[in-house]
Amino acid sequence: MNKTKEFQELLKQRGSFILPGAYDSMSARLIEEIGFKAIYATGAGISNAQLGWADVGLTSLKEVVDIVARMADITTIPIVVDADTGFGNAINVMRTVREFERAGVAAIQMEDQVSPKKCGHFNGKDVISKGEMVGKIKAALDTRQDENLAIIARTDALAVNGMEDALDRAHAYAEAGADIIFVEAPTTMEQLHQITSSLTGIPQIINLVEGGKTPLVSLKEAEEIGFKIMLCANTVLRSAIKGITESLKILKAEGSQVNVHELICTWEERQSLFKLNQIKEWENKYAENQSLINK
Repeated sequence: MNKTKEFQELLKQRGSFILPGAYDSMSARLIEEIGFKAIYATGAGISNAQLGWADVGLTSLKEVVDIVARMADITTIPIVVDADTGFGNAINVMRTVREFERAGVAAIQMEDQVSPKKCGHFNGKDVISKGEMVGKIKAALDTRQDENLAIIARTDALAVNGMEDALDRAHAYAEAGADIIFVEAPTTMEQLHQITSSLTGIPQIINLVEGGKTPLVSLKEAEEIGFKIMLCANTVLRSAIKGITESLKILKAEGSQVNVHELICTWEERQSLFKLNQIKEWENKYAENQSLINK
């Protein structure tokens, strides 16, 4: 089964699932190694880790495509990519879909913010018209070559225009053909229930950002409320930031690595993660073949 079909099967299966965020190939591989069912290529994480800047729409399509293609190359589970606003209008969306489909993603998420966009849990956002976003969704659907490539439509209208507009847009995006709906940044449990009860029968995402606007719930609670996907886009990156910071503090203060061992993986764990044994097997295999040719 290819990755797009695998992701569609995840949507059909009973129960909800966690979608952790990756920002590079290493974090993507770790997510698969731990046993999660899919990977979220986080736009915020890529901006933070690759550019060193906040999530305010600074990444280009090509930068994200290159990173996601490398993730897809070394993992076997589906990847959902955060495509921000689609990197422009409906015509830009057509190129965006072609590029990400070639990169090997299973789902593409687009939002209805104006460009340049901001993180969904930042203040000061604005949104394009409902009609323009519907056009982008239709452009994405018309452009995809694989009908199993999922299109995720996110609306940021809740923070801008309120719940009524957000739900109106969500319904319009589903009617336009989006496979999954994502109402960003609800702020109360009441709003979470309101969203899922209004969009019954449509797979939905809850985005849980530690310290963000949405109340943190467990996977079981998210499922009970009615969300299919529990997105944890920031957790991996912020864990890395914390671990790196603590190790560097010790190294700076003590001038020694003796007391960083509890904060770092072992030498063996590192080489196992990055498949050194597999590389050695390939080296031996092709070295043997070369020796036969030389004979």
